[in-house]
Amino acid sequence: MAHENEKTIRSPLGRARGLGSARDGTHHWWMQRVTAMALLPLSLFFLWHLDAIAESNYTAFIKWMSHPTVAIAAILFVVASFWHAMLGVQVIIEDYVHAEGCKIACLLLNKLTFTGLGFACVFAVCYINFAL
Repeated sequence: MAHENEKTIRSPLGRARGLGSARDGTHHWWMQRVTAMALLPLSLFFLWHLDAIAESNYTAFIKWMSHPTVAIAAILFVVASFWHAMLGVQVIIEDYVHAEGCKIACLLLNKLTFTGLGFACVFAVCYINFAL
């Protein structure tokens, strides 16, 4: 613990409560970078095939999406993009929402929303591949 005459960046209240680093920032930072790097080749894959799916009809799109390689790429893209977005929105909430109750509610809503939408997208891809 710092002596009274030592300089520290922690506030007196922070020292009294013993509040320090939550030790979650590094993991969060790495996950943001890992998901961004995963999205690069996946985005390029779908951009490469954009001309094939842009001018196709519903039946052609379903046939294209039911190919195993495309389905796996789509699921990976959905998981990486929703996880990346959830992490980004979490940082915004943590930085700009100051009321503790509202912050907790927003963080919970953020996780539930992106998780629910991600599961819905993965379900849709699986439905196309296994039920149709």
